[in-house]
Amino acid sequence: MPSEIERIRQAIHAQRYRISTHANEEMSDDALEAQDIEEIIFTGTMTRRLTRDPRGTRYEITGTALDGRPATVVCRFLASGVLLIITAYVHEEDEL
Repeated sequence: MPSEIERIRQAIHAQRYRISTHANEEMSDDALEAQDIEEIIFTGTMTRRLTRDPRGTRYEITGTALDGRPATVVCRFLASGVLLIITAYVHEEDEL
């Protein structure tokens, strides 16, 4: 059975994901695109598992966007098996 991060990466690779409206707004604010989301997930590390949400476990993955900025993606699997990108954001300089 694949690890959680492998399962997330498989969903991205197979294009079995969708980006929420909230995530699109946050991505727009930080000049992130879908390719950045994929890069963060493919090269990043899982920094947290948030298991108390009744809608399902959320995963926080931190890595770098295509332009090298440190960024985080928060996602969860829907019942259908599709990966939902809940939010994505670039870290501010003082967060590092």
